Amino acid sequence: MYWGWAETEMTITEKNIIINSALLNREVTCTLLMPDEHEVTEPLSLLLLNDGQELDNLEVKAALEQLYNTNRIKPVLVAALHASDDRLQEYGVAGKPDFKKRGSKADAYTQFIITELLPQIKAETGISDFEVTAYAGSSLGGLSAFDIAWNNSATFDKVGVFSGSFWWRSRDLGKGYSDTDRIMHSVIRDTAGKPELKFWLQTGTKDESTDRNQNGIIDSIDDTIDLIKELENKGYTRPADIQYVEVVNGSHDTTTWAKAMPKFLVWAFGR
Repeated sequence: MYWGWAETEMTITEKNIIINSALLNREVTCTLLMPDEHEVTEPLSLLLLNDGQELDNLEVKAALEQLYNTNRIKPVLVAALHASDDRLQEYGVAGKPDFKKRGSKADAYTQFIITELLPQIKAETGISDFEVTAYAGSSLGGLSAFDIAWNNSATFDKVGVFSGSFWWRSRDLGKGYSDTDRIMHSVIRDTAGKPELKFWLQTGTKDESTDRNQNGIIDSIDDTIDLIKELENKGYTRPADIQYVEVVNGSHDTTTWAKAMPKFLVWAFGR
């Protein structure tokens, strides 16, 4: 099945839907970016994106248009979830709040994604099966996306993390912290088996300036590389299962993540 690339440029429709979440006890705004159904002649994929309120700053629509019209990606529906004022509680690692008790609602957010959001997206679009289902996010939203995909590999195929908050820890730095206190690394180690997932991870060389262990490498990069090592210990390999992108002079901001977005989209949904 083919698209008529030469005849027309792909049109992307944008629409907001509101999910009344019983689990989160709030309304959740979700922005849908979908290629025009009349121009799609092959199976559709799905990308969930945390921090959907940053959709414009991440330049997702522009990236999709450019990639569609150069025939580099297959059609994908983007569902961008807007965070609330409770972001620090809803994002994180399910069932494992950090040392400041942040992430206390991460389990409820996970259940919202699986039992409330996905059924509504399928009802809204009339699509029950997507070719590829991916989840992505940046910073703490990236940690959330990774955790949800990791624990729901029957639902998700791929996960993308931009400058992920893999420092998320159970013990404060000044109170006996060691690298074993990083929560997501521990979850990977403690998981029985090997979830069927593929991973795309990005950092910027200027994500931050902190260097806990004084090894000359900023923590953002150290934490991500160590996470990759945990994945490799599980049996995942590079580049078949894991793609790592390090952006020289990249910062912890939407400008850097917007520049990296096309690379992620091609990796996740490329032809």
